[in-house]
Amino acid sequence: MTKKKVLITGGAGFLGSHLCDRFIAEGYAVVAMDNLLTGDISNIEHLMGHKDFEFQHHDVSKFVHVAGDLEYILHFASPASPIDYLKMPIQTMKVGSLGTLNCLGLAKDKGARMLIASTSEVYGDPLVHPQTEDYWGNVNPVGPRGVYDEAKRFQEALTMAYHTFHGLETRIVRIFNTFGPRMRLDDGRVLPAFISQALKGEDLTAFGDGSQTRSFTYVDDLVEGIYRLLKSDYASPVNIGNPEEITINEFGEEIIRLTGSKSKISYNPLPKDDPKQRKPDITLAKELLGWEPKYTRSEGLKPTLEYFKKKVLG
Repeated sequence: MTKKKVLITGGAGFLGSHLCDRFIAEGYAVVAMDNLLTGDISNIEHLMGHKDFEFQHHDVSKFVHVAGDLEYILHFASPASPIDYLKMPIQTMKVGSLGTLNCLGLAKDKGARMLIASTSEVYGDPLVHPQTEDYWGNVNPVGPRGVYDEAKRFQEALTMAYHTFHGLETRIVRIFNTFGPRMRLDDGRVLPAFISQALKGEDLTAFGDGSQTRSFTYVDDLVEGIYRLLKSDYASPVNIGNPEEITINEFGEEIIRLTGSKSKISYNPLPKDDPKQRKPDITLAKELLGWEPKYTRSEGLKPTLEYFKKKVLG
């Protein structure tokens, strides 16, 4: 019997590669598509040569084609950290707009169900705390972060338009800060930055006074939530994240303790439009999907730290 096929765009990225693993484990044939702008082939090297895995080096902003039947499309291609989308603002907008359009067109052509990777960034710098799915957000469309936030907001609107107008089966996941092995060391986000700096014995660079909060989800929890959402029959957005909130200062102290580093925390000015707080309301995910995070932050940090040690210290 031919295995059902799934296309994962951004398949060589941090989240995309973990999704490739999950779908292979679930018995699917997987096509990973990535232009390697921010993805890394080493994330999927272990799958190369697997009979049910195929890699296509391709930019989804240009055109998307996959031969044969297709069951699911998961659109995870996009620069995802401020350092990337400040360097590549136009590519970020293109993959969220044209890339999404191309994937939706392919899904319509194949009769496939499509799930898009949206983000807590659609809430901008939120005035509502914690953030529920019915909050419309507080986003500066012309600020430096606007290219990412608005690309994702447009992506949601376009996906919903295909759902309502064409009757396409679509799913929207709003992903909150996620961490785990295969994160890029230099992606500029607080977790990889703090761990890399602590392992090298450098001061940890916090922005502002370190009082802003974040919530961190371990990647295995996120993948489980995405898988359940894909299989559900719910078309509106769903938050997937860990509601355990921590300040940047507390997080820095935690990393210093975990690594046994002698680093201290130093402070830089806060970047423009940086959100002051982030915490998902996951009531919907619990009720709809029976999902909530299984891993505490400290449990998830152990394998993450091992991964970073190999990368940083060799």
